[in-house]
Amino acid sequence: MTMTQVKEQQSRYLDQFERFERGGDGGPAWLLPIRKAAFARFTELGFPTTKHEEWRYTNVSPIAQTEFAQSMAPNDQPGTGAVEPFSLGAGAVITLVNGRYVPALSSSGNLPDGVVVESLAAAFERGDALLEQHLAPHVRFEDQAFVALNTALMDDGAFVHVPAGVVVKDPIHILYVSVAGETPHVAHPRNVFVVDERAEATLVETYVGLSARPYLTNAVTELVAGDGATVDHHKIQREASSAFHIASLQMHQFRDTNVSSHNMSFGGGLVRNDVNALLDGEGGYATMTGLSLLDGTRHVDNHLYVDHAKPHCGSREFYKAIVDDQGVGVFSGRIIVREDAQKTDAKQTNQSLLLSPDARIESKPQLEIFADDVKCTHGATVGQLDDEALFYLRSRGLAPDTAKSLLLYAFADQNVHEIKLDPLRAQLERLLLEWLPQGVLLKNITAP
Repeated sequence: MTMTQVKEQQSRYLDQFERFERGGDGGPAWLLPIRKAAFARFTELGFPTTKHEEWRYTNVSPIAQTEFAQSMAPNDQPGTGAVEPFSLGAGAVITLVNGRYVPALSSSGNLPDGVVVESLAAAFERGDALLEQHLAPHVRFEDQAFVALNTALMDDGAFVHVPAGVVVKDPIHILYVSVAGETPHVAHPRNVFVVDERAEATLVETYVGLSARPYLTNAVTELVAGDGATVDHHKIQREASSAFHIASLQMHQFRDTNVSSHNMSFGGGLVRNDVNALLDGEGGYATMTGLSLLDGTRHVDNHLYVDHAKPHCGSREFYKAIVDDQGVGVFSGRIIVREDAQKTDAKQTNQSLLLSPDARIESKPQLEIFADDVKCTHGATVGQLDDEALFYLRSRGLAPDTAKSLLLYAFADQNVHEIKLDPLRAQLERLLLEWLPQGVLLKNITAP
């Protein structure tokens, strides 16, 4: 790519940024210097290329070369019937269409006193001090171009605050709906979740697409868990097959926290998920699970990074992928154990199945250990379905495709069963069965 092409790509976003500034809707005064610094850094970095080690297997040139317009609310908003299939049936719901909050599709649910669940724009307008404290310091844009672009151009998203000692029993659901227009558009959703000391919450981010036209979702989430907090976080990606989806999640955990992140990729054409955890207090525990189902020419890249900065902490990473047709799955998992992080217990596992000769997996598990009293393991396996298991099932009367689907179901459902939230787990079970070639026939076999 020539320097002229790079400048042309960046100038498209410069126009958006300048219109953003001129419009006077850049948010509170404290945010403007952050936006400017982030955009300046984006122009220095440019979009990553496959020459960058962290992007070696993921080519984002289709994003860089597409002229995306800034997302706007569609002329015809989707009705409640269009979003009902994604509902969890209970709890607070923040719905955003093309990155913009839609009150008619949202609900406050039955929240305990003191809990705040609102759009980012509303939190900006209200002048929440916690938002000023926690927006931007946890996920760094200095070396991440897409995070820098989000920080510069974010316009809306979700802000959640659970005060100390409060237990939120029902899920808090952030639903992002993309409705593509005549030209490709881009949305930069930003989420800030703050769960204070000894508080508990279940958070769900769902990203769905209602159009076959291309668009880009560039999302960033910052999750802060105070001492003794318990947080169960889920990200469900169900974008359109023509969509680009780039997302970064940064979990900052303090003492004796228990935070889990479940990342499910069932859609999108070109997808990149960055999931990072900083264990910044003794006794913290981070769990990361993920499942990707890929067919056609879909590409999903999962990048995980766990930073054990304090002693007596644990982490578990368990990611799986099933890749068919000409799909490409990428997994990069990096665990770093710092010098003072003694008694660390960390385990990383990546398992993938290839269903066609043209399917591809790139797996890169990594450990960097600077302490001497630790227990750390990592491993990756890539293979095909077991012929003996297929033969056994066929000998019991199952047709070849049904036997294959049953084995795939067993492989993938292990991660689906990590989901504790019943209505969400039921949704994912249904999506899994729909994706399998004989999933309809499996419903009776797998029914409890």
